[in-house]
Parts: sequence; C-alpha cells; structure tokens
Amino acid sequence: MFVLILLVALSLPKCLMGQRDVAPRDLWCVAKNNAADQALQEAINWACGQGGANCGPIQQGGACYDSNDIQRTASWAFNDYYLKNGLTDDACYFSNTAALTSLNPSFDKCKFPSSLSVNNGSIYASTGTIQMGPDNADLSSSNRVGGTWFLPLFTSYLFVVFTWLIH
Repeated sequence: MFVLILLVALSLPKCLMGQRDVAPRDLWCVAKNNAADQALQEAINWACGQGGANCGPIQQGGACYDSNDIQRTASWAFNDYYLKNGLTDDACYFSNTAALTSLNPSFDKCKFPSSLSVNNGSIYASTGTIQMGPDNADLSSSNRVGGTWFLPLFTSYLFVVFTWLIH
C-alpha cells in the first residue's frame, strides 16, 4: 500500500505541486474573435467611458486607430482596462467578449503594453516584451491538465490490478 501512495505522489502533475518554477509571462486582454461587433462596440463604449480606459490611441489620428477593425479597437480598450484594474480574470471579461492571450496583439506602430509592464498599478512603457513560452501558447490549459492526469491514473490502476492478481 505504501508503494501505491508513493507512486501516486511522485506522479502528481506539476500544476498541483506549486508554481514556484513557473516564470511570469506577458499577457494581454484582447477581444474574442467570435464576439459580435455590436457587443464589442458596447464594451468599448463602457471601457472608454465609465471604465476609465485610456482610449486616446484608438481615436482618429492615434497610433492604434483602425476604423476597419473593431477587434483591434476593442482589444486596445480591453487591455488598457485590464492593466489598470488588477490583472484579474474579471478585469478581462467584458460580457464574455474578451480573453487573455500570450500572443502579442501589437501591430504597426501600435504597441500594446503587457501584464509584465505593470508596476504597482502604473503602466510603464517598455522597449520590448519578454516571451517565456511559445508564441502559440494556449492559456486555457484544459488539454494539458487533462493529459497530465492520464499517466498517473493509468499507472495507479495497473499497479492495483497487478497487486490484486498477485494476491
């Protein structure tokens, strides 16, 4: 029985053993690509108004102005609000029209500050970003967590069956 407990403990996924060895990574709050334009416009209006986001860069003449791409416009407003409001999941929701990503949404002269550019609630400009993982990282991690449970569970099952067959 001790061997079974030891085997299970040693095969626990890293996600349950703590995050001490996980390096911080850049995150941005961006508009979901399947969000309806009307919902995005309403969220932009709220973020730039009552939400207090700095929407100067997405105004006509601003570095991030793109009248043809509401996704980019919303992403700027969402990200600015997210950075100023605690970097929480709730600060990147916008009626389910936004999501966190590790893919830098910057384009042309429009440089989006990331979660790593926030210091004590103040956003400071950075000359670049630090990428701690692959450019196509999926932060939902549902497949990775599910996959990490398969091997320990299967190994434990085989051990129990083998032990039962011996006795």
